[in-house]
Amino acid sequence: MTLPIRRATAADATALSAIAIATYTETFGDSYPPQDLQAFLDDHYSVAPQRRELDDPRSAIWLLEDAGHVVGYLAAGPNGLPHADAREGDIELKRLYVLAPYQGGGHGARLMDAFLAWLDQPRRRTLWVGVWSENVGAQRFYARYGCQQAGHYDFVVGDSRDLEFILRRP
Repeated sequence: MTLPIRRATAADATALSAIAIATYTETFGDSYPPQDLQAFLDDHYSVAPQRRELDDPRSAIWLLEDAGHVVGYLAAGPNGLPHADAREGDIELKRLYVLAPYQGGGHGARLMDAFLAWLDQPRRRTLWVGVWSENVGAQRFYARYGCQQAGHYDFVVGDSRDLEFILRRP
């Protein structure tokens, strides 16, 4: 079944926050102490930060919907990954998440295709992606799109530090 994908607007801040919190918790909820996880979710995925992202003209977010409910999304914007080769105008794929019942149906690839069409217009830009070092499936997914490991950094949630690989598609 092909689910619709559309660009998010400022009116989607609450729905974006809900899917961001749901997918991050589903994926990593058991990885951190509850108080650290909640503080991270509040700081990064509550409505206010989502609204700021949606209001930034350098950012773009796509929503995957099923019967009007958001079940996945891709968020991109100015690169914030710590790498010496990063330049002004580079774009970071910040988040690509799909709820578990919708995974494996090609939805992530469709979100990625929509993003890449935007990324390369009007000119091809360098793409950066941070991916957890232990998420081999995501690393393989991004490699299919020409992303290669270019570095690493610590991804911090509370007192936890996870090794994150920095991938780049020139």
